[in-house]
Amino acid sequence: MNTREHEMMKMRGSADVSYLGHTVDEMIWEFMEQEEIPGLTLAIVQAPYIPRVVGYGLSDAKQKRLASANTLWSAGPISQAFAAVAVMQLYEDGKLQMDDKASRLIPQLPEPWQDVTILQLLRHASGIADYREADKFNLFSQWSFQDLINLISEEPLQFVPGSEVKQSATNFLLLTEVVEIVSGKSYHDFVTERQIEYLGLRHTGFAEDLGDFVYEDVSLTDYVHQLFKKDGKYIDPTEPAASYDEQDAPVPRIPSSALRGFSDIWASAQDISTWDIGLAGSVLIHDPVNRALVYAPWQLPDGREVPAVAGWQFYKHRGLMDIKGSIPGYSMFLSRFTDSEELVCVTLMANKEGVDFTNLGRRIAGAFGDLLSTNYDDNKLYLMEGQLSVSDTVKNLERELEEREIPLFAKFDHAQNAAEAGLTLRPTTVLVFGSPKVGTALMQTDQSISLELPLRISVWEDEAGSTWLAFPRIAAMAADYGLAQHPAVFKMEKLMERLVQTAGSVY
Repeated sequence: MNTREHEMMKMRGSADVSYLGHTVDEMIWEFMEQEEIPGLTLAIVQAPYIPRVVGYGLSDAKQKRLASANTLWSAGPISQAFAAVAVMQLYEDGKLQMDDKASRLIPQLPEPWQDVTILQLLRHASGIADYREADKFNLFSQWSFQDLINLISEEPLQFVPGSEVKQSATNFLLLTEVVEIVSGKSYHDFVTERQIEYLGLRHTGFAEDLGDFVYEDVSLTDYVHQLFKKDGKYIDPTEPAASYDEQDAPVPRIPSSALRGFSDIWASAQDISTWDIGLAGSVLIHDPVNRALVYAPWQLPDGREVPAVAGWQFYKHRGLMDIKGSIPGYSMFLSRFTDSEELVCVTLMANKEGVDFTNLGRRIAGAFGDLLSTNYDDNKLYLMEGQLSVSDTVKNLERELEEREIPLFAKFDHAQNAAEAGLTLRPTTVLVFGSPKVGTALMQTDQSISLELPLRISVWEDEAGSTWLAFPRIAAMAADYGLAQHPAVFKMEKLMERLVQTAGSVY
């Protein structure tokens, strides 16, 4: 069997779903233990199939409900993609134009916002402040459209519309209002009719729809399901996940009105995958040119490329894109490899906030196709493919270190050093940094770990033009010294992850 045949077999149903000696189940369970995630659902697309949907752990730890294929999770910022589809559907209906000014449809907008266009809102390029940052905003309150606008109506634009990019929930609030005005329907009803019902998504809805799903109150029966024994509606139930804070109190559900168009959808991982298959083709947005408006990089007037639109982020790997995020109580991730030889999507949804699935998602994808792997040693290194150039990524890292008041001890530009030696090397830079207070705590236990300190992050460009950020896995390194359980290790690992995630991304 040649390499290509092996790749296709692995992508089309091979029983070997492992990556670098670790099965998908092992990778996920280890990740859940590290991140203390109660429950999670994974869905894999190998278009047009969804060959794998698996629940892990508990979708509701108090109610002892299992995470399952039907568990409804908050889709968080993935909701932006539903809003973007709604706008593009109205565009294809001939009811609006991308260069329409939002103020033409919503005349009560503040004067500084008058020239902002629909396309700039989709691209998070409006410069309009994010109402979530207003002092009086409460995430768990019900809000009217105008009340949210009033929170920031006196705020100046953060930049000239179209000249920069900064994610703002206000952009998608305005888009949902445009959808309502143009369609003559509520945003809820338009998305429900044109996407949820159209695709037959039986496990998808808005926050206010969760009460419409039929599931048993197991607290009445000592947390044991009983009704399925006599009523078929309760077999394989569709249950919304629940999350609990550090005091074991339920995390309230965010009303749709508070994050309309930005984080208002609830769905199963399987339904997100079904919806994504429809989005990848011409089912939801018919014309490829129109899909490219919201699913392809674009350029600012000064020539800078922006590898992000409508919450999606794009990478140099052939056709790779993802949309992800976190809201109180929940984290979510959807990545898509769109090249015709790959066509794999990974969906991960969990009831723990602040979790970044980017690295795990790439390793899971590698288990389903050799072409999708990082081509580096993921067992030894934490790897993330970045969106920006090496130079811009390094600048972001330096800024992050400065803002966190973490000393930068050294910076090695290996490409420049190679050039001075008469050699060539693609851009490769290593930053060496650390906190003496944290590092000393480890060395006080075992001074030989000084060989591994201070910390370092490498940023390089590979032969395909992709930018990679990497650092040695801290826990694995510390385990060699018997220090895997040292309290400083977990903090160091999370710091390193946050640094590469922030430095390598547009959003």
